[in-house]
Amino acid sequence: QYGIVLDAGSSHTAVFVYKWPADKENDTGVVSEHSMCDVEGPGISSYSANPPAAGTSLVHCLNQALRDVPKEKHAGTPLYLGATAGMRLLNIANLQASDAVLSAVAATLKSYPFDFRGAKILLGEEEGVFGWVTANYLLENFIKRGWLGEWIQPQKKTLGAMDFGGASTQITFETRDTIEDPRKEVMLKLYGQAYKVYTHSFLCYGRDQVLKRLLAKLLQAERYQPTVHYPCWPTGYDKSLSLSSVYDSPCTEKERPSLALNTTVTVVGTGNGSLCALHVSKLFDFTTCSFSRCSFDGIFQPEVSGNFIAFSAFFYTVDFIRTVMGRPVHLPSDLKDAAKIICATSWSELLQKAPKLEKRLADYCAVSMFVYLLTTKGYNFDNHSFPNIAFQKKVGETSIGWALGYMLNLTNMIPAEKPSSHKSMLYNYWVILILLFVVTTLMSLGTAVCLLRRSKSSTI
Repeated sequence: QYGIVLDAGSSHTAVFVYKWPADKENDTGVVSEHSMCDVEGPGISSYSANPPAAGTSLVHCLNQALRDVPKEKHAGTPLYLGATAGMRLLNIANLQASDAVLSAVAATLKSYPFDFRGAKILLGEEEGVFGWVTANYLLENFIKRGWLGEWIQPQKKTLGAMDFGGASTQITFETRDTIEDPRKEVMLKLYGQAYKVYTHSFLCYGRDQVLKRLLAKLLQAERYQPTVHYPCWPTGYDKSLSLSSVYDSPCTEKERPSLALNTTVTVVGTGNGSLCALHVSKLFDFTTCSFSRCSFDGIFQPEVSGNFIAFSAFFYTVDFIRTVMGRPVHLPSDLKDAAKIICATSWSELLQKAPKLEKRLADYCAVSMFVYLLTTKGYNFDNHSFPNIAFQKKVGETSIGWALGYMLNLTNMIPAEKPSSHKSMLYNYWVILILLFVVTTLMSLGTAVCLLRRSKSSTI
């Protein structure tokens, strides 16, 4: 069987085709990623001025899904679209445009022979929880089959999940602590086991929105001079920006100037890591907290505990540090030092190191510094807990993200109760019969060898 999920993110859309055996039981590690297609162009929220183009943008990848799923399976293949923080922001800025984009996308999806089951905008907390479900499902942390076919409730703990998209970032983990803000608590019952999960989604703290907010604060501090110096860009890199490209988001609304938005400003990189860190830290409010403890912006968060998996832009940022910059990331200080080194590297040197990454290369200084401050000062990871974060893109061949968890939930593939075990018992009987056969055969051989030895000794 097959299932298709469109992950309509703020910066781009990805189409995932999942597969599982036709006689699938409700066990884990069975649903896997069959194929994946990256939609060319920006996320669907960027088509607010031309909604039909949002639907058209998906055609190439939907046509690939037609080829990837056998024709006889098309009608029975569920098709979902989930939109995340980019559409949440458009919803805030222009509800009418948001509805028009979703309608256009739904019209395109309905024109395909799959079983279309809706296009919706996910809540940030849903995005966080489904990402957590995906990671733990793939790692078989909920339930697994034993070698005798029996169901085993693993004695290992679940992993926390950290997602870093284009417009928002999420942290989700199981906790025994009291969750002082009930809005951050989710109780899940999966395979007969209860989980108390903390989750929060920070809108405007995704990669692209962080970069816009940084520029907005810089331009404001520099009083919109025709040329401004930017410590988070490398030396040798400069760019002319129209104010509209910075202030076209609800995330930068507070800093919007009275100047005409078609005004152009030249931004010149100065590559100063310490100064960049100072600018990035101003994006957070670490002082306000009406609970016993907070992450930032007055949001309650219990103490992080156990292992974590960090994916999406968390992975890409740390992977850049490790592979392009050739630096290890084991401790918070490693991340901080690497960020400073990236900031101090000139544009020409960076281009030499990673010419294929030119489009995003200038922003690795700011993003690395942001990931350092978010994980340490924000989420409160320290020298003891930071090494428990695995920066990872996939488990096996399957991408980590909210899409798989979303489909598993909507197709009821993860039951609340522990699955019944008759099929496992049937499997057990076969295993027992095989073992009996092997034991009987070995005993027969042993008896034959003994008799042969006796007959030989009696002959002598």
